[in-house]
Parts: sequence; structure tokens; C-alpha cells
Amino acid sequence: MEGNGTEVNCPGLHLPFQYSLYAVTYIVVFIPGLLANSTALWVLCRFISKKNKAIIFMINLAVADLAHVLSLPLRIYYYINHHWPFPRFLCLLCFYLKYLNMYASICFLTCISLQRCFFLLKPFRARNWKRRYDMAISATIWITVGAACLPLLVMRNASLANASNETCFADLAVRHISMASSIAMITIAELGGFVIPVGVIAFCTWKTMKSLQDYQMPPQSNSEKEKALRMVLMCAMVFFICFTPYHINFPIFMMLKQDLFSSCSFMKSILCFHIISLCLASMNCCLDPLVYYFMTAEFRNRLSPRGLLNVLSRFTSKSNNFGFNRRQNELQTITFELLDDFKPL
Repeated sequence: MEGNGTEVNCPGLHLPFQYSLYAVTYIVVFIPGLLANSTALWVLCRFISKKNKAIIFMINLAVADLAHVLSLPLRIYYYINHHWPFPRFLCLLCFYLKYLNMYASICFLTCISLQRCFFLLKPFRARNWKRRYDMAISATIWITVGAACLPLLVMRNASLANASNETCFADLAVRHISMASSIAMITIAELGGFVIPVGVIAFCTWKTMKSLQDYQMPPQSNSEKEKALRMVLMCAMVFFICFTPYHINFPIFMMLKQDLFSSCSFMKSILCFHIISLCLASMNCCLDPLVYYFMTAEFRNRLSPRGLLNVLSRFTSKSNNFGFNRRQNELQTITFELLDDFKPL
């Protein structure tokens, strides 16, 4: 959760470096994240076979990343200019999209790892698996994550009522909540957003590696298992780099908000780590496309020079056909007009 305010009177808890760090991070993430996820979504929807494993989860993951990436220009503006001239609801929306992206990405990465591992170990189940199952799971994830992130929005909405119109994001105070509410929030966020997903991804990684070592298989089967292992490892890498630091720090950060610490140097360290962990969490928008690239041969083929040339030639061919048909229609029109002119009166 963004925001560094604390009721404990400690000098030096306001950290000016956060503005530069947030601005630089979001600038670095914005262009690659926008290009990579837009291209990924286009390739996934337009060219990748719908029978490909986890295609629905990958599309939803790209949508979650794009939603956050498209809100970054407003964040960049605020952290550079230090004031918010836009409507308040945009501040809340950008704030909400960040956490919606974080927890939706965690869920979809977990689903990709679990499905890939399960289908590798149970190939006959994969044949009977329907795409509508993945769509139902994705819809459930969006509804559940969207509802679970609403308390964060409510806490900031309350603080906005008494805040200046020019403040947003990290400068907004966090509403003080009861100890019971704080414990419930920490438990839900840590269990659902970290402990269970990290356990599932670790289990999938272990089972996939174990299946490669247990017994010898034909080269084709080994190749499939190696692909599955590479994909699961990519999901694990994105998860541990982007989301683990935040969730390790989150319970301590919430305890700080409850004024449970008295050491100013310790609280400053927690706030510094919190800022860095939020920046790392945004990096998933650039790292998630690596999952698509390493998971599907079709995706790599479409982004290879030959694949791009094929796409370009297809569009060129369509354009040429369109131009030829248009010229043919124009010639027919001219011919008919000339024939009309030569008709006897």
C-alpha cells in the first residue's frame, strides 16, 4: 500500500527520494510495458491457436498489465510536478488499478503454472479440458480480486475527503483502522496473495523437475517437459522478483501504521523498503511478456524476423488486392459511362 504517513512523531520519515524513484521507475516501465503488452495481446488474440494451453490466462494477464501501464502517465506527472490537477476519482482509479494488477497477475501466473504442470502430468485430462473452464476461472479471479482490493480504495477515499486536491498516491495518508481489521487485511493479503501462490508455484516447479528426473522418456516427451519446466521457472522468477519483497514487507508496514514501533530508524528502513518493493512490483508489466515468449513456439515465431515479414506481406497483399479491386471498379464505372455516352439518342 502506498503512503508514508504515520502518527508517530519521528523527524525524517518523509522521504523525498521517493518522488524521483517512482518517476524514474514508471518512465522505465511505461514504454517497454506498453509496447510489449500491446504486442503480446495482439499476437495472443490474433495469431495464437485457441487450443494452446493457458492462452486464456495469458490474455487476461496481458490485460491486467495494460490496465496498470495505461495509468502510469498520470503517476509520472504527479511525481514530477508534485501536484494533482485532475479529478479525484482518477487518483483513486490509478491507485486501485495498481493493486488490481498486482493481485490479478499473481493469480494468473499461478494458474498458468498449475495448469501447465497438471496437463504435463495428466495429459489425458488436457484433451478433455474445455476453454470455457479457463474463461470461468478468469472471470472468478477478476471478481474476487476486484472485490478484495476495494478496502484499499475505501481507506484512501476516506482520507481524500479531508485532503488537498493537489495530493495523491504516496502523499495520501492511510486511514487508521482497528487492530482486528488490520489483522484480517494482512491475513487475506498474505495468504491469498503470497503464501498460497508461492506454495503452488514451488510445488509445480518441483513436480516438473522431478518428472524429468524420474524416468527416461522419448525425446519428444522430454522436450515437452523441458518447455513446461522453462515456463514454470519463468513464472516463478517473475513472482519472486516482483511480488515477494512487497509481501515480506507488508505485515511490518501495516504494524507501522498501527504505531506498534517506536524506533525512528527502524520505521524509516521499513518505509524505504516499502517504496523499493512497490517499484519492483510494477516491473512485472515488463517481465510478464517473457512468459508468453518462452511458453509458446507460435508466439516466438510471430515475433521472429520471418514471422514479422509474413505478417507484413499478408497486410501488403491485402492492401494490393484492395487497390487492384478499387482500380478495377473504377475502370468498370468509366466503361459503363462511355457506353452510355455512345448510346443512340
